[in-house]
Amino acid sequence: MNKQLSLFSKNLLYVVLIFFVLATAYGSLTGSFQEKKEITLTELVGQIKKGEVTKISIEQDDLEIALKDGSLATTKKENSTALSDTLVNYGVTAEELARLPIEIKNPSGLVFWLSAILPFLLPIILIGIFIWMTARQVQRSNVQAFGFGQSRARVIEPGDKKEKVMFKDVAGAREAKEELLEIVDFLKSPERFLAIGARIPRGVLLMGAPGTGKTLLAKAVAGEAGVPFFLMSASEFVEMFVGVGASRVRDLFKMAKKAAPAIIFIDEIDAVGRHRGAGLGGGHDEREQTLNQILTEMDGFETSDQVIIMAATNRPDVLDPALLRPGRFDRRVILDLPDIGEREEILAVHTKKKMMASDVDLRRIAERTPGFSGADLANLVNEAAIFAARASRKEVTQMDLIGSIEKVMLGPERKSNLLSVKEKEISAYHEAGHALVAASLPHADPVHKVSIVSRGRAAGYTLKLPTEDKHLYSKSFFLDELAVSLGGYAAEILTFDELTTGASDDLRKATAIARDLVTRYGMSERIGPVALTNDSDMVFLGKEFGHEKHYSEEIAALVDAEVAGFMKDAYKTARGILESKKAKLKEIADYLIKHETIERDAFAELAGSPMQA
Repeated sequence: MNKQLSLFSKNLLYVVLIFFVLATAYGSLTGSFQEKKEITLTELVGQIKKGEVTKISIEQDDLEIALKDGSLATTKKENSTALSDTLVNYGVTAEELARLPIEIKNPSGLVFWLSAILPFLLPIILIGIFIWMTARQVQRSNVQAFGFGQSRARVIEPGDKKEKVMFKDVAGAREAKEELLEIVDFLKSPERFLAIGARIPRGVLLMGAPGTGKTLLAKAVAGEAGVPFFLMSASEFVEMFVGVGASRVRDLFKMAKKAAPAIIFIDEIDAVGRHRGAGLGGGHDEREQTLNQILTEMDGFETSDQVIIMAATNRPDVLDPALLRPGRFDRRVILDLPDIGEREEILAVHTKKKMMASDVDLRRIAERTPGFSGADLANLVNEAAIFAARASRKEVTQMDLIGSIEKVMLGPERKSNLLSVKEKEISAYHEAGHALVAASLPHADPVHKVSIVSRGRAAGYTLKLPTEDKHLYSKSFFLDELAVSLGGYAAEILTFDELTTGASDDLRKATAIARDLVTRYGMSERIGPVALTNDSDMVFLGKEFGHEKHYSEEIAALVDAEVAGFMKDAYKTARGILESKKAKLKEIADYLIKHETIERDAFAELAGSPMQA
């Protein structure tokens, strides 16, 4: 109802505007004619004798008289009688008639008909325009209503050079590319596979953390194969009306089969592909009907159908098992976070079109960005370019890239968040405690930077980065990380004999590590090699409510005791290091109070030990 009212108001506004334009044009047209005074033939003869008439124009029986004062007058002559005869009969002499310019005009049909018909025709035109525009809107609404269940997929054609992506445009993900080359070969030459009786996987599920390039890689498969790419997000299937999602699925598959060979890509498939019948939070009829239709369409593929379904998700654990069985998404490609070499390649791609200074070392930046995804690295390079532009520089320098790492990881500098003298001293000792404990433990990551300049929510920070990518973590590493996390806590107690809220985030993160040691990694000697948590149970709220604990209250008490034990041991380790190096702690804290920031090399010199390689 509101939409119809809006359309009516819009049409009414158009009609009023058109009426205003036409009225203005008609007014200017009629106003352009000079006002004429109507006189009699006797008055005309008198003005001729006085010599006041400069010209007479004849148009049928109408006379237009131009006078010396510039005014115009009109009169009518006698029917079927020449003007000269009429004037002679009224007493005008032959000499006066000879001096008088007389012009005979042919009648103008356009002006006549406009002046006669336009006042009556204008309202009819306006009404007709209004009816036409209303009918057009109604027709468009009907078309939209009939197209409500049609697919809204965006199609990237093979010849679209602007949108086309190739494998060379996707840095890193070497294993994923090799896995997907099989799909490219099938789309390019399916007869080679069909001749031997092989069946290519119908569905390919790309799994990986957010920002690892799943959508980009799917586009690259279509680009390498030279086939149409139908891109649609899973959330676009679902509407408030039951059955619309299933209709759009049918239409999407129908379009792809007509364009075969082709690729259908469904992004964030977990929006409709979540586990069915999960209790609370899992019973949306429209979502389930859409999922059922996807399953049915994938089952309906013939061996010769040259359509590949690709989907992406960062939550494969929530997908319904029916999606993952053989014959549907039976090929799964995992995209891990890039390693140091792949990060360097990704940085090279993103810096290709930016003005980079000669001092930029992408290898050094790759070393300082462990755990960054491709999207994080793209954002990092963009932030560095913004830094350079704000500083009115024409090139991006190495320091711009290093500064953008800290901004992406910790947030922007809060220069307005000025600390008092006492708070600055506490923050300096806190961060010095973290850094000194990290430099003293063999399994902790090396310190790259220490600062008491506020970033994000942190009043200060100690930036520790591994020298190489890690995939396996030892118990020794976790115990050292616990001690480093409590280094600031221990430094505050040791120096000021009092605690502040500055250590709250450290305690939260350290407690989480200690609990994982006990419940996930089986690193507690008292509890042993037992996993007490099940991540799959935490997917759905309904399952979380419906499941009982996997362990008894006695084990729960033992877990709490073990977590507390790990935390206390870590605190003892951190405090012992700081007590033995109290002078060094004060030296680092004083440097921070004065300079606010310590870089890697300066810290290595202050800590009194060479930096870990």
